[in-house]
Amino acid sequence: MPAASTAGEVTLSVSGVSKYFGGVRAVDNVSVDIPKGSIFSIIGPNGAGKTSLVNMISGFYTPNTGSIIFQGKDITALRPNERAERGIARTFQNIALFAGMNVLENLMLGRHIHMKSNLLKACLYWGPNQREEVRHRARCEEIIDFLKLNDLRKQSTGALAYGFQKRVELGRALALEPDLLLLDEPMAGMNSEEKEDMARYILDVNEELGTTIILIEHDMGVVMDISTRIAVLDQGTKIAEGTPAEVQADPAVIAAYLGTSH
Repeated sequence: MPAASTAGEVTLSVSGVSKYFGGVRAVDNVSVDIPKGSIFSIIGPNGAGKTSLVNMISGFYTPNTGSIIFQGKDITALRPNERAERGIARTFQNIALFAGMNVLENLMLGRHIHMKSNLLKACLYWGPNQREEVRHRARCEEIIDFLKLNDLRKQSTGALAYGFQKRVELGRALALEPDLLLLDEPMAGMNSEEKEDMARYILDVNEELGTTIILIEHDMGVVMDISTRIAVLDQGTKIAEGTPAEVQADPAVIAAYLGTSH
């Protein structure tokens, strides 16, 4: 089970956000509050607006309307790197690793927000900033151990099996030491065993590291098993929100999503 959220505390508050692309309303007046310490899943059919909503939270899209408050501060107008500096990290639906770099180097790139020295020098061990590099490398080694990637740390990520690449991408996001982690379909393309492993790591990140997680995922078994709360989008609007049991029993959800093949 996910870690219990902290009563009354909200890590992220999304209020009335909308995103239009020409005449298409990808997201239309959606509001959600993400409790601190929760695993908050966003589900819905393809084209429901899930990724567009996460793109607004991470700063890749700017809302046409509404506001986004993170840890009590308005971040609606901040760029993605500024949000990362404040403690928001994400993974992507399509793997975005540097295939020619090894696992440790990819995780070191994830530390860039915390590095005062030149990123390239820190990654390649050049220059006078050895002490800082050693400290960041030690943190990356902890993440490698946490995700059981010890035997793969020096392997090129492009040569890894798909499930391990997804795990490395999770590790790179964790290297930012985020308070809020956005996971966009982390189990897409995985077999059942890989999905089980990833679900366990997501729970561990939530329970052991205390990280608040927003999850987009199509595997309803996983969503219902690990989520604290779930919001359901359909055609850009929120049609339901509640606990997994409440969402499963909601007639609008059944009609829009759970009643279809997946």
